[in-house]
Amino acid sequence: MSTELIYDLEDQKVIETLKNVRTIALIGASSKPDRASYKVMAFLINRGYQVFPVNPLLEGTTIMNREVYSCISDIPSSIDMLDVFRQSKYLYDIVVEAKQANITYVWTQLGVIDVKAELLALESDITMIVNRCPAIEMPRLNL
Repeated sequence: MSTELIYDLEDQKVIETLKNVRTIALIGASSKPDRASYKVMAFLINRGYQVFPVNPLLEGTTIMNREVYSCISDIPSSIDMLDVFRQSKYLYDIVVEAKQANITYVWTQLGVIDVKAELLALESDITMIVNRCPAIEMPRLNL
């Protein structure tokens, strides 16, 4: 009997994304340790990803010794993936920004869903992981 794990297509997309990404802009970053965005940022940093917090209300401050940026275009590095902690109503515009910045992966957190944004991502060759959390998916997939 084989002990090899069988993954579905969505799991394969998650695995590919997490293996190809090194730099992440975390959209909607919070400086509050009890917030999910703070906890996920800490998780990603501890897993070796370079994370850039983005929140216009916290611009110029630091979270976990990382400068907070107002927007994606202010980040002085190329970004592989956006991890989105914003309401669904902002997602389409975030995907537009990702397209303009040649970002190839967009990940939306639990509850962040917008079909129009997903279609734009698909048309723009952006891989989009929707309604999932890397801090849940990585342990579940043994990554």
